[in-house]
Amino acid sequence: MNDIIRLPLGKLGSYINGRAFRPSEWSQTSGLPIIRIANLTNDKAIFDYFDGSVADKHIINDGDIVVSWSATLDAFVWNRGPAVLNQHIFKVIPNNNIVVKEYLYFVLLVAMRGLSELVHGATMKHVTKPVFEGYEVSVVQSKEQQRRIAAQLNARLAEVEKACQAIEMQLEEVGNLANAIIYDTLNSKPTTKYPVPEALEEIKKGIGEGWRKYPVLGATVNGLAPAKEPPGKNPHRYKPVFPGTVFYNPMRILIGSIAFVDTDDTPGITSPDYVALRGKEGVVDSRWFYFWLRSPLGEQFIKSLARGAVRERILFKRLATADIELPSFHIQRAASRALAALKPMQQAIEEKIKEIKLLPQKILDQAFEI
Repeated sequence: MNDIIRLPLGKLGSYINGRAFRPSEWSQTSGLPIIRIANLTNDKAIFDYFDGSVADKHIINDGDIVVSWSATLDAFVWNRGPAVLNQHIFKVIPNNNIVVKEYLYFVLLVAMRGLSELVHGATMKHVTKPVFEGYEVSVVQSKEQQRRIAAQLNARLAEVEKACQAIEMQLEEVGNLANAIIYDTLNSKPTTKYPVPEALEEIKKGIGEGWRKYPVLGATVNGLAPAKEPPGKNPHRYKPVFPGTVFYNPMRILIGSIAFVDTDDTPGITSPDYVALRGKEGVVDSRWFYFWLRSPLGEQFIKSLARGAVRERILFKRLATADIELPSFHIQRAASRALAALKPMQQAIEEKIKEIKLLPQKILDQAFEI
């Protein structure tokens, strides 16, 4: 007997939309965390809080399934305590007459791939609720079999997660080694304090009409990456970021959105809203400065300039008010060569992480015979 039937997602559960929160309702210190898509996809993403009354239907607790239906389509199991959802996320309440929660989560993960082809919107891609609820999926009828499939998938994915954590620890060790190299340079006395404007030069001028020749680059918590968006209305204002350039997102530097274009990286351009700079010859080696800025010492330096607001813009003029302690240029250069030697090791580990992160989708494909 065929135990698989086709049903629309709307039959498998109820999907309750989160609500919009006005900035005047936000708090940075108290209340329930407001869950945005970034908080689902990035454990380091900053929370805002809502310190007020909210309907129970908008509150999620550990073990609840949520679905992001705007900007990115994905399903998640929330396990970080009570929180409230913003308007781009569904809270999922399973229809217990048809499906068990653990199995529904995996069905939703698979459904997201098909739904991604049905998105709408020019500025923010999304899937409408009627389209979402009407999307048909294959479902095993037996709840016993649903539980067995979910248990098997959880076990296999847990093994993948363990492998991913192990390889990420290797990447962390490379980062620790880079920090140790930076600390060692500053233990080599004497060091000298320089006002930032005497050590670093800001790149202000846009690329001009030649912008089409270059890829658009961005700064992430993992360093250099292709930008998610093409150039805006004034592409000639995009800043050149060529080898030897350090640049960062001034709204996200506090969480590590800093990049460096190395000698073997492709030259590019970046948003005019970003801060781009280079070390002055004979004073600062740019690669050394990049690793210093990403180290705990750089983090302390940035936090010392912030006024306390998490989403504060830290532009070059704020950096320019501070001093920076530097070892000799000769010592920086020697350390810079050692730091450059870490790059192939880091890239190999990152490639391995990418491979491991593809495994969950392959496992789901096998389970649902896609």
